[in-house]
Amino acid sequence: MLTLQEQLQSSRFLFGIELVSVRGSMVEESAVRVRGLATHLVDMPEVDWISITDNAGGNPQLAPQALGKPILYAGKEVVIHLTCKDLNRNALESAAWQLDSEGFHNVLAMTGDYPVGGSGGRAKPVFDLDSVGLIAMLDRMNRGFDAKHLKTVFCIGAVTSNHKLKEGEVVPQYLKLEKKIECGARFVINQVGYDARKDRELKLYLEQHSLGHVPLIGNAFVLTARAARLFASGRVAGVVVTPELLELCERQGRSADGGKAFFREFAAKQVAVYRGLGYRGAYLGGIHDPATVERVLEIERAFAPDDWKVFAREIAHSRPGEFYFYPYDDWAAGGARQAPRAARRGRAGFRYAFSKWTHALMFTPGRLLSRLGARVVARARDPFQGPRPLRALERATKAVLFRCKDCGDCSLPDVAFLCPESQCAKNQRNGPCGGTREGRCEVDGYGDCIWLRAYERLKHDGAEATLLRHAPVVQNQALRGTSSWANNWLGRDHAARAAAGGNPAP
Repeated sequence: MLTLQEQLQSSRFLFGIELVSVRGSMVEESAVRVRGLATHLVDMPEVDWISITDNAGGNPQLAPQALGKPILYAGKEVVIHLTCKDLNRNALESAAWQLDSEGFHNVLAMTGDYPVGGSGGRAKPVFDLDSVGLIAMLDRMNRGFDAKHLKTVFCIGAVTSNHKLKEGEVVPQYLKLEKKIECGARFVINQVGYDARKDRELKLYLEQHSLGHVPLIGNAFVLTARAARLFASGRVAGVVVTPELLELCERQGRSADGGKAFFREFAAKQVAVYRGLGYRGAYLGGIHDPATVERVLEIERAFAPDDWKVFAREIAHSRPGEFYFYPYDDWAAGGARQAPRAARRGRAGFRYAFSKWTHALMFTPGRLLSRLGARVVARARDPFQGPRPLRALERATKAVLFRCKDCGDCSLPDVAFLCPESQCAKNQRNGPCGGTREGRCEVDGYGDCIWLRAYERLKHDGAEATLLRHAPVVQNQALRGTSSWANNWLGRDHAARAAAGGNPAP
């Protein structure tokens, strides 16, 4: 049997199926149903791998390995979702060693959804690492974590959310995907969306950035009227169903079969579009019975080779003001491949300009104030805090300007002088998560995504391409509560280590 890594290197169009885990033990009725579905999928030669979620939607569920073991032992490739929302870096490393020991070598590394449930109320999120940091850690394990440990053989997957509305959401997603690939991702699955033009853009972006060799798997979720309502409500982070598509799904849901025939054909058309665009495979979600898989694949096989071009124009559910990286060129009819659209000027402000100026003055290595600061804090009674007057000045100014949380390992210059501790629900230091909706954070109370705002600030300077040049950043929690000024001047934080040629990855 070929491994997933070997399958991805072949020329055959592949199919993966997503199984959503359940809450409860393996003997409960819901788990038994999922196990029954998995057994049928194992016996389907058209299915190349089965993917199992990790606390999907931020809810507590059965660990994916429990459902994955019978599938793996039956001879089918399994992809385990590994997310950062519930485990810190030590627990993630421990989980990775366990996966490797049990024969699970395919990992889809994600930041994860913000928790919404838990015993006794909502769980406290972790987000010690993000998807970039997790991918970097798994890649280091593959290369030999250190001299004491054998190399793992993880086939590391990444997810990208390309179906975004605003420029400041779309472009950072592309930049973050590049960083994920640089850090070790070997295949990519896109988030659920229903706009073939965006799917074509994603493929074109990778090709034009010398990443066309990375296998791209297209997400084809089998909708129902109920699922469409859920997605349209915004309760599933990052998934886009437009009002126009929702109305279509509602109408089909009122048909005699509840829309089953329509939704299966719609998913088959998505698969055909991915095949036509040159994706390496399709990833089917929303699967509750093997008959749906069989019917979707049967319909897709019956299409003519060029039918996908018609379907691409049909699956075009965009929103007013939708940003596209490339201008429209009727590509389904063979239009020319366009260059990216002309850039517009971004937005900044006095606080950003002042922060840049003071940071360059105080923390540029070799400058007078940087050398003077290092001498002063090194001679202080507590070099981790520095002199009391200077520490008081740091706390006061950063609290007023940035709502500083005193993390001690500051990422303000990495995020265009926006604080990921106080202004990002997931403390994202390596680019945006996939959970924004029309530029807003998925978590109430956080407003516009800080990475959208950071992109706008950098674009004002014509430097938006440098947004993630710093990544990967892994915060040193040992510095929490200490002076970030002192830590930078004395070379203890991630920025100083990176400047000195150190490895910021976990």
